[in-house]
Amino acid sequence: MGQNNDQGALQKPIGSGFHAASTTNEVISGIDLNGKIAIVTGGNTGIGLETTKTLAAAGATVIVPARDIVKARKNLTGIAKVELETMDLMDPDSIDAFAAQFLSSGRPLHLLINNAGIMWVPFRRNELGIESQLATNYLAPFQLTAKLWPALKKAHGARVVNVSSYGHQFAPFDFDDPNFLHREYETLQAYGQSKTALNLFSLELDNRAKKYNVRAYSLHPGSIGGTELARDASLELFQQMGFCDAEGNILPEVAASLKTIPQGAATTVWCATSPLLDDIGGVYCEDVDIAVLANGSSTSKGVQPYALEETSAKRLWDLSEAMTGLTFQID
Repeated sequence: MGQNNDQGALQKPIGSGFHAASTTNEVISGIDLNGKIAIVTGGNTGIGLETTKTLAAAGATVIVPARDIVKARKNLTGIAKVELETMDLMDPDSIDAFAAQFLSSGRPLHLLINNAGIMWVPFRRNELGIESQLATNYLAPFQLTAKLWPALKKAHGARVVNVSSYGHQFAPFDFDDPNFLHREYETLQAYGQSKTALNLFSLELDNRAKKYNVRAYSLHPGSIGGTELARDASLELFQQMGFCDAEGNILPEVAASLKTIPQGAATTVWCATSPLLDDIGGVYCEDVDIAVLANGSSTSKGVQPYALEETSAKRLWDLSEAMTGLTFQID
């Protein structure tokens, strides 16, 4: 099965032939997904919608679980080979119900794309008392992947693609206080640890699942204009991030760096379909290639070493089982 990516051992570009400006149409060219089944969370808006369109156009049957069915149906109108189902990532029972319904169909699952996420939200908790960004961005994908594991295994060749972010650089995972019980809530810290968790999960999932020909990846899609991710953000947060001036105008250099939605979804599609990744897993990708390993300093490129740390990944797996109340048994 080859080397694993613990400590970032495989974190170096492989010459994909693509780049930051590559689009989903370029990435999917020549790839036939007929007979393949995919699930795309958040697949009815933003880069998730672009991912759904691209996979379906290549022949895949795409299931899109959504919280707002009316909105999702409107956004997905006219796209062939798409099935719409109900699921709320903040509700663990809803995740279980969706997974059970899919498993009852007896179908294999070739692609699970954990795309949905939230950012820059005020302090909230789900019904289990878990902070909302950790619950939505990480523990929900952990639970959904665990519940769908029999279908992934049944595919005899599946991929789990977790849409992370360069925002993982905002914070490592805080094992002592992941739910902000004893520290002041800061929305970017919460977002950062949720994305660090997603990277660690991708690493450990790949290590455990590759014997069954199931590979896992995490990725940074890029900074993208035209999505709904920032709908809860205040002007102060944009200014703190260095995106806006004092009057709230987006800085020209920031505007120039933004990707289009087809460019933003390209790395997801590449991770899901590229034959170059057939024998590589557990890696963090960006700009449609495997990313570099960052040197530990604050940078917008690459993945921080703490997000690929073997001991932390194993520790997080155990904590995730405890927090969700489930056992994710691979064997």
